[in-house]
Amino acid sequence: MNFLAHLWLADQTGTSLAGSVLGDVVHGAELSAYPLEIAEGIRLHRRIDALTDQHPRSLALRAAWPDGGRRYAGILLDLVADYALVQDWSHYSNEPLAAFCDRAGQAIEDASAWFLLAGGRSSSAAGFAALLRSYGEPAGIDLAIRRTAARLRKPEPLLAAAAHWPAAAEALRPHLAELLADLRQSALQLLAQGLRESRPSSLETVV
Repeated sequence: MNFLAHLWLADQTGTSLAGSVLGDVVHGAELSAYPLEIAEGIRLHRRIDALTDQHPRSLALRAAWPDGGRRYAGILLDLVADYALVQDWSHYSNEPLAAFCDRAGQAIEDASAWFLLAGGRSSSAAGFAALLRSYGEPAGIDLAIRRTAARLRKPEPLLAAAAHWPAAAEALRPHLAELLADLRQSALQLLAQGLRESRPSSLETVV
C-alpha cells in the first residue's frame, strides 16, 4: 500500500492519518517520542504492509509480473494500488477525493514536527494533497516510479519492471475492494487487541 491507501485505511479505522504516513518514514521499534495516537498509526502501517505482502491477491499479482521484474513487483504494486483506488474512489468513499486529499494534507502539515523528528521533511497541506491526487494519473505514477528508482543504486531494473504497471493496475482493480476489505477487517481486529507488537504469521490469523 502507498500513501493514499494507507490514509484510506486510517480513516476507515479512526486512527491517525499522520501516523499512517509516518510509518514509511520512522525507523525502529522505539516510538516513545511520538504521541500515542501517532505511534499506533505507525505500528498499524507496518502491520498493514506485512499483511498486504501475504494477501493472496498480492501474491498472485507479483507472480504474474513478467520474468526479470518480479523482485520489484512489491514496490510497484504499492503505487498501482493508489492508482486503482483513485480510479474507483466513489466506490470506497462518499467524500470527494479532492476533499479527502485536502483533509489528509492538512493532517500531514499539522504533524510536521513529527516528520522532522523522524528525519523526514515537512510538507505543506496543499503540496501533499496535490501529491495524493497525482496518483490518479499515469504521469503521476510514472514520476513516483522515477523518484523511487532514483533512490536505488541501480535504478534501471526497477524502471524496466515498471513497464508492466498499467497492466497490473487493470488486473488489480476488480479485486481491490476485496483486498482493502480484508485489510480493514484485520486492522480493526488488531486495534481491538491493542495492536500488540507480536506479528501474525499469516493473514488468516487476523482476518
